[in-house]
Amino acid sequence: MSSYFDTPIAEAAERASRIIHRTGLEELPKPPSRRMFSVANQKGGVGKTTTAVNLAAALALYGMHVLVVDLDPQGNASTALGAEHRSGTPSSYELLLGECTLEECIQKSTAGEGVFVVPATIDLAGSEIELVSMVAREKRLKDALDDSYLDELGIDFVFIDCPPSLGLLTINAMVAADEILLPIQCEYYALEGVGQLLNNINLIQMHLNKNLHLSTILLTMFDGRTKLADQVANEVRNHFGDIVLETIIPRSVKVSEAPGFRQTVIQFDPGSTGAKTYLEAAREIILRSTKKDQGSQASEAN
Repeated sequence: MSSYFDTPIAEAAERASRIIHRTGLEELPKPPSRRMFSVANQKGGVGKTTTAVNLAAALALYGMHVLVVDLDPQGNASTALGAEHRSGTPSSYELLLGECTLEECIQKSTAGEGVFVVPATIDLAGSEIELVSMVAREKRLKDALDDSYLDELGIDFVFIDCPPSLGLLTINAMVAADEILLPIQCEYYALEGVGQLLNNINLIQMHLNKNLHLSTILLTMFDGRTKLADQVANEVRNHFGDIVLETIIPRSVKVSEAPGFRQTVIQFDPGSTGAKTYLEAAREIILRSTKKDQGSQASEAN
């Protein structure tokens, strides 16, 4: 006969306690160099912002220092990370236009120790029109993300949350970052538009950032009750191979509710399945960073 301590409720409670008190989480090595991701997908509602903020909070629990740059005029990442983002607040808009420095617009997030955010305000909505006439308009964000200040803060990971479009804001993100993290929803239309995104990545590689590459795919909104979710997941894995994380983020009420409380799911319900899977995805990204470095060192030695 099983006791209370063997039940899913007890397991969730124990997991929540470990996260709240930061006990029981294994120590993981920091990446050898800073990793900068554009979290991009031109399709809306696939979990871009949810992925950016929850991975940031999860990585911070493993001792990483993380910066989230909110480039979406909706400002949902700023809300979830507890950042002030009323109109007039120093934000990614002023950063892109050169009206403030990174140091002036960065904020500490309420999502955890070691999480920082450059918020987005509604002012960002008209920025693409303003950027059109500017010199080096595609490289404004790259030039603004001051490496020396990021080093001073000890930032290990940067996530740039892109709007659901392929305009100048997304192009700025892809020029600033060398890696793309692509969240793909486990639903029927999931792969629509991914081909166009890959074409754009190739164009940016050729003309603006030769180091840009799709390094990580995260499957989101997985509903285990449907055959379709399994089919989409298998199709993505067969097509993209090892860059797809083993961890799959399930469809979760807690993940959806958390932003309404200006929190990540890890703060809102640390014992939930959503929190658990984002912690697993963060762990996988950290371990892959180490393996990637070891692989590059081995190839250099040969």
